[in-house]
Amino acid sequence: MTVTQQIITIAITAIATIITRFLPFAIFQSKKRQTPKFIEYLGKALPAAVFAMLVVYCLKSVDILTGSHGLPELIAIIVVVLLHLWKKQMLLSIAGGTICYMLLVQFVFK
Repeated sequence: MTVTQQIITIAITAIATIITRFLPFAIFQSKKRQTPKFIEYLGKALPAAVFAMLVVYCLKSVDILTGSHGLPELIAIIVVVLLHLWKKQMLLSIAGGTICYMLLVQFVFK
């Protein structure tokens, strides 16, 4: 890619991101307008669905019959669950599980 193409790509990406962030507020800004029930449902259901898909994606290539038998992944999942039950902070849970997993695969399960 040339420098001009890179600048255009970054600009289009930035504009698309800004539009998708502000569009819901522009559509549902009026206090008179009630947010549709379907949109409220999506707001409640999608975060859990996204995380479920991420878990499936992360574990799809784990082979329990070879290597470390999936122990680093299992330990990291347990750490994520325990951190979330303890502090109820999503970013802390994700960061803690990621750090735990990386330490396990780098130093324990070589």
